[in-house]
Amino acid sequence: MSFVYASTGWVAAAATELAGIGSSINEASAAAAAPTSAVLAAGADEVSAAVAAMFGLHAQAYQALSAQAASFHQQFVQLLNAGAGAYASAEAANAAPIQQALNLINAPTEAILGRPLIGNGADGVDGTGGNGGAGGLLVGNGGRGGSGAAGQNGGSGGAAGLFGNGGAGGAGGAGVPGSSVATGVGGAAGNGGAGGAGGWLFGAGGAGGAGGVGGAAGYLGDAGRAGGAGGAGGIGGHGGLLGGPGGAGGFGGDGGTATSGQSASAVGGTGGGGGVGGRGGDAGFFFGDGGAGGNSGSGGVGTPGTTPSNGANGGASALAGAGGNAGLIGSGGHGGAGGGGGAGASAHFRGGNGGDGGMGGGGGIGGWLHGAGGAGGAGGSASGGGSSSGAPGTIGGNGGAGGAGGVGQSGGFLSGSGGAGGAGGDGGGAGTGAFQGKGGPGGEGGAGGSAQLFGNGGAGASGGTNGQNLTVSTNNGGAGGNGGLFFGNGGAGGNGGGGGNASNGGAGGNAVLIGNGGDGGVGIGTGKGGPGGTGGKLFGQPGAAGPP
Repeated sequence: MSFVYASTGWVAAAATELAGIGSSINEASAAAAAPTSAVLAAGADEVSAAVAAMFGLHAQAYQALSAQAASFHQQFVQLLNAGAGAYASAEAANAAPIQQALNLINAPTEAILGRPLIGNGADGVDGTGGNGGAGGLLVGNGGRGGSGAAGQNGGSGGAAGLFGNGGAGGAGGAGVPGSSVATGVGGAAGNGGAGGAGGWLFGAGGAGGAGGVGGAAGYLGDAGRAGGAGGAGGIGGHGGLLGGPGGAGGFGGDGGTATSGQSASAVGGTGGGGGVGGRGGDAGFFFGDGGAGGNSGSGGVGTPGTTPSNGANGGASALAGAGGNAGLIGSGGHGGAGGGGGAGASAHFRGGNGGDGGMGGGGGIGGWLHGAGGAGGAGGSASGGGSSSGAPGTIGGNGGAGGAGGVGQSGGFLSGSGGAGGAGGDGGGAGTGAFQGKGGPGGEGGAGGSAQLFGNGGAGASGGTNGQNLTVSTNNGGAGGNGGLFFGNGGAGGNGGGGGNASNGGAGGNAVLIGNGGDGGVGIGTGKGGPGGTGGKLFGQPGAAGPP
């Protein structure tokens, strides 16, 4: 026995498209009718007349065939429209009886457990932070969490039943703007709601909700006021017990905008800090990939002070979310990327410092039987310091520090390569003035994850670039991960970051029994190149040391 499934919307759309194609063909045939059916003879002789007549007969035959094709096309379009109408009528006629039968099936479980047997959970109401409803006990997706009101958290996504996907978490509400009758500081934003768990047997976890944006500062008194902090992203939901990917973590919210001072010599307001990224959800027990970590929010921009005073600092970003872990088989989730730091404000006397970039999230662990470890997220780049425009003796602001890259996670216990480390973020530039500020240091590159029994180590990442005028470097390359115990090559070390006097390359990862060692990373300036990893004890070549 076969069954036919049809979507009335698709059938109707196909009929509309076919009607448009037919109109185009009819227009082309009409345009070609006059030039082809009335061909003039090239001369007064009998041959020219015969040739012109032959072309005319061909044109008349083509027009006759075109008329028949147009009639067939019109009938076919009418049949499609009639079919779409018949499907729609059948659905409308069967909707009520099917819903009545479903209500009878769901009535006992709803009365006893407060949850239907089959059906999706209700969505939370936006603006209230209400949680999403749970899906049916047997089959059903969880409902989406409602978004939060101003400054309030978003609702959690509903859990699925035996089969189904968890609902997404609701977004956090934006921070309440600062008031001229209170502190004037912008309010903190609400956090994103957690994603709902996937089905007990099979199903994906719901994504975490995004954190809200920090509230803008208000005007109160003489000095500028700070912007509110961004909300944290929600945690991704867990995958189904037997299998299913974990939900992605929610993004952190950006920091709020500050306000400038109102009176003479008033300092500007500091930008709000960015929100933390949500952790990715873990996968199901047997198979499934871990969810990706959420990016952290960017810091808010500092505001200038009134003349002559200092500019305010930019807001710093926060830690990005880590990737979720896999089950028995699957890859770990990638770590989220760090957000950018807010720019320091320019001022008459001293410019504000740039905000620091956020640290990248670490990757998730690969599946116990098989699976690659998740890669670390990139560190966020810092913003530059504010410039000074005042008299001699004024100072430019310092650049913020770049965020460190996230660490790559280990591969599966039996087999699986380690994840690559995340790149370090760039340091912020120095603000200009009679005395120029110092640039911010670039972030260190994340180390690569190691393999367990079989697999290659992950590559270390490069350090971020330093800002100008910086003498002490911390932007070294990350070390490569080690190869598996029985077989696997070590990962290559990351290169040192540029822009300073010295940064060291990361060490190459080691092989254990069989495999080659990873090459060391390149040192920058007077920095040292990373040492190469050792080769396998039974077989393998050592890695090359990185050049200085």
